[in-house]
Amino acid sequence: MNRKTTAVFACLILILAAQSASTASAVDKPNILFIFADDWGWGDLSCHGHPYVKTPNIDRLAMEGTDFHRFTVASGVCSPSRTAVMTGHFPARYNIDGHFAWVPSNAKRNMPDWLSPKSPLLPRFLKQAGYATAHFGKWHLANNMIPDSPLPGEYGYDEYGAFNCAGEQMPVHADADNAIAFIEKSHRNQKPFFINLWIHEPHTPFHTVPKYEWRFRNMESREDAIYASVLSHADDRVGAVLDALDRLQLTDNTLVIFSSDNGPARATGPTELTLHYDTATGAGWGIGAARGITGNRKGYKSALFEGGIGVPFIARWPGKIAAGKVDETSMISAVDLLPTFCELGEAQLPEDYRPDGISQVATLLGKPTATRSTPLFWKMQSPWPIPKSRPYHWVSWAIVHENWKLLTNRDMSYSELYDIAADPYEKTNLTEQKPEMVRQLLHKINGWKATLPESPSGDVFSNERSQATSARKR
Repeated sequence: MNRKTTAVFACLILILAAQSASTASAVDKPNILFIFADDWGWGDLSCHGHPYVKTPNIDRLAMEGTDFHRFTVASGVCSPSRTAVMTGHFPARYNIDGHFAWVPSNAKRNMPDWLSPKSPLLPRFLKQAGYATAHFGKWHLANNMIPDSPLPGEYGYDEYGAFNCAGEQMPVHADADNAIAFIEKSHRNQKPFFINLWIHEPHTPFHTVPKYEWRFRNMESREDAIYASVLSHADDRVGAVLDALDRLQLTDNTLVIFSSDNGPARATGPTELTLHYDTATGAGWGIGAARGITGNRKGYKSALFEGGIGVPFIARWPGKIAAGKVDETSMISAVDLLPTFCELGEAQLPEDYRPDGISQVATLLGKPTATRSTPLFWKMQSPWPIPKSRPYHWVSWAIVHENWKLLTNRDMSYSELYDIAADPYEKTNLTEQKPEMVRQLLHKINGWKATLPESPSGDVFSNERSQATSARKR
């Protein structure tokens, strides 16, 4: 072998070694499967003591992982809660304080018409780190009634199937099958995957299927049977994805998290059971069948009390996250997910990016924390005075700092203070006993409020809004 041939051969060896190292590094990164339910209450799991709902597959995650009891989302409703997951920021930074609706409603509430694809985005960061990325299920970072809104593929996903977005609406029950196909494809390509599996249940309308209604056919209450059947159907789809991970021998290298975007929806009073039609998901039973429970937390969906923002959070990663453990102290937030997932995936964050959340990798791996080192803030558009039919749905601003949680109304004329570490069910209002702490926390809210934009900006408005504005000016 001459010198030239030897040199070429050596180069080939180096190239193959580099490719092999790159492939090994990619395979070694954990897969991440984030299952985000819609309106699933903290108490809507059999492992959390639900009296009749059975969720054996999600219970399996709790048995094989850690059940974190102090997780909170960034809003009491859908779109802002999902914005926090995607960006690692409080959704008020984008003027996203409520759910995305049709254009006139968004304009009336001083909201954009969608989350900008130019925002810092979790799937894009992980894609740049070598992950295959996908989204299956609910979107609602825009709305299907806004046809010129960006499609989910513009947010850093290699593949998607979604509803509550522009374009074709994926059938609500096709989420697990699509996720399994993507897992199989990523496995064949030897790429780590990140999947947002954002399931519809148990949001209205309740899309029942005969097989699951049959499971609960002997229940006295038709409404209870409907609610139990849709949760059971969702649990089985979660189980199908877990079975696929087992079949492909990916379980040990996959972080699976189950959570919910906010607390359960409830009618304000007795409501007749009727059919309801949703333009994105079709026909199903309406709010009269809503039976979600919060595990004794105050309030429901759209509240900033714990019933509205305190939701299930179960994490499984065999050999890394403790099995069969309950963590009742660590305060984890939805804004923590981006820095946490990016640390696990070795994703480089832009130098100018400042998340509102913190990485919780150490917490997931078994080092619980009783208080947070950084404050959490909430903003919602809530009524005042306190509605008689919804006594916990008046809060417009809230903060958690260290062990304290303060809730206040729209003009900050009324507040309630809780030692949230010692009193997670918010039973004892300490406002009168701790006036100085109230003053300090109100000051922090006002300081944060001063950093927020007065109105949305950028390419986040539908042509319909532009046309309406032009017409008004004429």
